[in-house]
Amino acid sequence: MSLLGRDLAIDLGAAGTRIYAKGRGIVLDEPSAVLRDRETGKVVGYGTEAVNDVDGADGETYWPISDGLPQDGELARRMIRHFLRKVHRHPFPRPRLVMAVPDEFTPIERVALRDAGFEAEARGILLVKHAIAAALGAGLPVRDGAGHMVVDIGRDAARVAVLSCGSVVAAATVRGGGNAVTRAVARLAEDEHGLLADEREAESAKLRATREPTGNVLIRGRDAGTGEQRAVALPAARVREAAVQPVEHIVRAAEYTMERCPPELTADLGERGMVLVGGGALLPGLRRRLQEGLSMPVRRAERPSDSVALGLGRCVEDLGLIAKLRRR
Repeated sequence: MSLLGRDLAIDLGAAGTRIYAKGRGIVLDEPSAVLRDRETGKVVGYGTEAVNDVDGADGETYWPISDGLPQDGELARRMIRHFLRKVHRHPFPRPRLVMAVPDEFTPIERVALRDAGFEAEARGILLVKHAIAAALGAGLPVRDGAGHMVVDIGRDAARVAVLSCGSVVAAATVRGGGNAVTRAVARLAEDEHGLLADEREAESAKLRATREPTGNVLIRGRDAGTGEQRAVALPAARVREAAVQPVEHIVRAAEYTMERCPPELTADLGERGMVLVGGGALLPGLRRRLQEGLSMPVRRAERPSDSVALGLGRCVEDLGLIAKLRRR
C-alpha cells in the first residue's frame, strides 16, 4: 500500500456506509452512526459500536448523513475519517475518494460533499451521480442509447432515475424511503393494538418480518392508555402488508419521471422495466406491487444493498470510466 493511500470508493448512505478499496472490493460495511456521551457531548463510538450501544444509559446515537449528503458536517467528517483510518490502518491514509452525489444536486450540496471528503483527509475527490453508480453496480449497460430505470430505496429517501447514454435523463426523489415503511409498521401496532413502538423497535419488526414468511413477529412498546411496557404478536404477513403501503408514492414518482422522458426512452422502459437497489429493495412483496402499479417488468439487483458501492468501485478500478461518462 502506498504512503498516500489506496484509491477508495465510499458510499455514504443514511443507514450505512460502505467502502470499496481498489483491488480488494468492499472492505467496510457499517452503520452511518456516531455515538456521543450524553453529558459531555464527546464522541465515544462510530458505526457498529454506536448502534450496539444505542440504548446505553450514557450514550446517544446520531445519524449525520441524509440523502447521501452530510447533515451534520462535523460528525460526518469525523465519521468518514474514522472509517478511512480503519480501512487503511494508518493515522494519515490520504486516499483518493470516489463518492456519489445526488442526481439533482445543488452547487452548495456538491461543495458540502467535497468538503467532507477533504476534511476527512482525502487527497482527491471524484464525484459520480448516484443513479449512475447504482446502475453500474447493478450491471446495467449505462453507456448505451437505450433507456434504463433505477429505483434506489434507502433509509430516508427513494430515488427514481432514468438513464441513457451514460447520463441521467430524468430523476425524482420520494422523501421517507425505508423510514416511511418503518412508520407504517409503527402505525399498524398503534391502530390495531394501542401499542406505541419507537422507531428502532418498528424497524426491527420490519426486518424480522422480511426473514419470517409465516408466523408472528413480536413488537414491544408502551401501552397508549396506561403507559406500561408490553409486547404484542403481529402476523408477519400483516407487517409486510403495512410495510409496502408507501409503495404508491414510488409508483407516482416513477410515472412522473417517465413523463419527462422522450417517447423512445419510455418505450424502452416498458420493455426493459426497472431495477431495484438499496436496502429497501429486499422487502418481500415490493417488486410485485411496483410491477402491478406500473405495468412494467421489475427486477431486483443481485446485491441491492451494495449496488452503489460496487458501481463506485468500478470507477475506482478504472478512473478513466468517470471521464468517459462525463463526455457522453
